[in-house]
Amino acid sequence: MTEHEVLVRWARADDARPGLLGLLDAVERARYEATARPGDKARFLVGCALSRLALGELLGLPPAGVPLRRVCPRCGGPHGKVTLALPEGSPHADVDFSVTHSGEVIGVAVCRDAAVGLDVEDDAVALDVDAAARTALGDAELSALYARPAAERRTAFLRTWTRKEAVLKALGVGLRVPLRGLEVSAPDTAPAVLAWPEQLGRRPEASLADLTVEGAHTAAVAVLAAGGVRTVVHEQH
Repeated sequence: MTEHEVLVRWARADDARPGLLGLLDAVERARYEATARPGDKARFLVGCALSRLALGELLGLPPAGVPLRRVCPRCGGPHGKVTLALPEGSPHADVDFSVTHSGEVIGVAVCRDAAVGLDVEDDAVALDVDAAARTALGDAELSALYARPAAERRTAFLRTWTRKEAVLKALGVGLRVPLRGLEVSAPDTAPAVLAWPEQLGRRPEASLADLTVEGAHTAAVAVLAAGGVRTVVHEQH
């Protein structure tokens, strides 16, 4: 079994400050300036800076020199999923990362030699658990959820949701794969993938870890790699 170390860094939108603008490239600065809502601008700025700081540390590059690329697969615009644009043959071609945010919390996970996905959910956000569960949970997961006392269902659902989202982010498929087809272990048991959606056509090896940010935000990180995999998470706040 191969052990993969994941660096997870957390920050808040109120960490935004003018000095971070110097870390952004021209495309990022243009998007920042074009964003109207102050909260969205702050989250975007902190997310970019946090990604560059974490990746720069791993790659041995200054944060502003980390080659990030955003291209929408549909229109070609500069607003797609952010990726590393390393030259062919780079010794760091095996580096992957994932960015997430919810409410005021922003996170980035960085991993070498494996695909990584990170998700966080603000536990205080308004949520219709019943409607969300019908969309995201398979039959067995739904039955297990409603076997719990009503007061426990929100927390249990968010734990399951973040595990699933982390896996789909690591796969790079977003929500194009039905969440109901991806079954994970019960929230109060060790995190694991129990069943994969048929649409994937493959069954990668996955390792998941549950996280809690600031005691109030449910989060999870997933690592996908060939062969057996175990994840070791190092968090920085």
